[in-house]
Amino acid sequence: MHWKKMIAPIVITILAIAVLLLWLLGFALIPDLPVGFKIAAGLIPAALIGVAIFVLMERIKEIRSGEEDDLSQY
Repeated sequence: MHWKKMIAPIVITILAIAVLLLWLLGFALIPDLPVGFKIAAGLIPAALIGVAIFVLMERIKEIRSGEEDDLSQY
């Protein structure tokens, strides 16, 4: 029953990861950049992808446990 509420977060996360992977690929394919700069520029999207996956997992846990509207507690 909760799977319908999980569709939007999953789709948005997939789209965000796709954009970040394109960013990562873009920096990797620029030939004139120093390797150190490529690595530093690659760590940013890699970290953001990890954060996006972590937030998605937390959101799925919230949906499954029924804590969908935390604002109603305040």
